[in-house]
Amino acid sequence: MTPESTVPLPETLAEATSELNNLLQIISGTTSLIENACKDKEISENYLAMMRASIARAEKVTAELAKRAGGSNERTLTNPDLAAFARKSNPGSEMRKTSIVLVDDEQMTLTVVSRILTEAGYQVTTAQSGFECIDAVRRRPYDFNLALLDLSMPFMDGEETFNRLREIRPDLPVIMCTGFIQQEKLKRLMDAGLAGFLRKPLSPAEIVGQVRSTLAGMKYCREQMSSDGIPAII
Repeated sequence: MTPESTVPLPETLAEATSELNNLLQIISGTTSLIENACKDKEISENYLAMMRASIARAEKVTAELAKRAGGSNERTLTNPDLAAFARKSNPGSEMRKTSIVLVDDEQMTLTVVSRILTEAGYQVTTAQSGFECIDAVRRRPYDFNLALLDLSMPFMDGEETFNRLREIRPDLPVIMCTGFIQQEKLKRLMDAGLAGFLRKPLSPAEIVGQVRSTLAGMKYCREQMSSDGIPAII
């Protein structure tokens, strides 16, 4: 029996959409990393161009599937309460030694996205479950500047993990990164204080851009709070 045959098939349209987007995220991120390693090689560029075109076509199909399943049409979204600060901030003025906890039950996704964030200059701690994430933040609550969190995980999903993180570190910005989410659930999480949302698949530039914007917005927000006489945590 091959390893692939042991993977359970999605039972619903929403699960299938999420799984397809997760796979596309792995393919897209890996393609970008390969591209960086194969610069100035004409033959490699031709094959990579075909892969990028195929990924783009697949993204359109999965976007339509997400729409039919009642999922969010947004690719990226910033909490309205944070968006105003993010627009005023300078994305280049992030905190030094910025540490991110990256949470996903898919090991390949962890590997690819961790590499993307590390190459962008961030310190990354990975967790393959909500339990691992909560344990890491509970032991070192103020060592992390941001959490990048998958939604669909077994035992403790992203929503429960987010709620528990809010109990430990109410000021820790959390970005939900998932292949599929119902629109009403996204709204509920935003109302509860979710900093941002990313719908897989995303390019490395989109992932890093949202992280930078969120961190810069939080930093600007805290600076404004401090200048108004309210103690800032960071």
